[in-house]
Amino acid sequence: MPKLTPLTIKRLQELEAAVLGQVRSDDPRVNELIAGLVRHAHALVRETRPTHEEWAAALDFLIRVGRACTDQRNELILLMDMLGLTSAVDDVNFPGIAGATPSSVEGPFHAPAPPRSNGDWISGGPERDRGEAMVVRGAVADVAGNPIAAATVDVWQADDAGHYDSQDPQQALGNLRGLFTTDGRGEFWFRSVLPSSYPVPTDGPAGELLKALGRHPMRPGHIHLHVTAPGFRSVTTHAFVAGDPYLGSDAAFAVKEELIVEPVLSTDRAAAAAHQVGVPFRLFEFSIRLVPDPGLGARGSGLGESR
Repeated sequence: MPKLTPLTIKRLQELEAAVLGQVRSDDPRVNELIAGLVRHAHALVRETRPTHEEWAAALDFLIRVGRACTDQRNELILLMDMLGLTSAVDDVNFPGIAGATPSSVEGPFHAPAPPRSNGDWISGGPERDRGEAMVVRGAVADVAGNPIAAATVDVWQADDAGHYDSQDPQQALGNLRGLFTTDGRGEFWFRSVLPSSYPVPTDGPAGELLKALGRHPMRPGHIHLHVTAPGFRSVTTHAFVAGDPYLGSDAAFAVKEELIVEPVLSTDRAAAAAHQVGVPFRLFEFSIRLVPDPGLGARGSGLGESR
């Protein structure tokens, strides 16, 4: 690629300066964000020098990403996940306090969940008969280990075949989802089936990009959680299934070591009877540690900002 001429370089510099000169919001943070976007976008054009045809193709790609979004699927979130940008935003916002549960990507399949009581089955489709029964027991506490009662825990997961309710006509909407409230000990629990690894949707623009890059679309098995409590930063995170073959190559770059949970195989008949499941079953136990933040109350960071 030939070097840019001095005249072209001068024009590009003047163009960027002119655009930056029009960034004049009354909000300093808006100026900071837009100016950063302009600088990096102009630098990308100077570095890669796209042709008119490539620029038109890029714009068409983004238009198709927008058109692929529905109430049940967000292609833009999927694209950001596949590029690692969602995880980058998570990391720069993680408070970095020892013991705090790190955030992880929301993904494109979050949807309103039905309220549930502790101990409920969230699995009500055909997966309940064919999948491995799983008892999920979680505890919400602060970073010092003090339990947080009345925290809200929003959970959603795919089934044993890797399908969310919105992808599978055999599942009713709301299947494998639930809104739980922690008890006086900060605990919640429910029954479900062990989630499988699965491919992200590849029938849209994000899938086209994965194919063009020679990447696989697989995500390791996991449960999504969004946890909120008054006086604490909220967190959107995962509980990943230990031993899944895709833990080291998650298409969404979302796996963190602290979020991997062992699905313990149990043949304890007394424990099975207590949880009203058959044997064998999987016991999936983990804790969520929240960071105090009285200034934020229950707002925190998470689904409210990303939807």
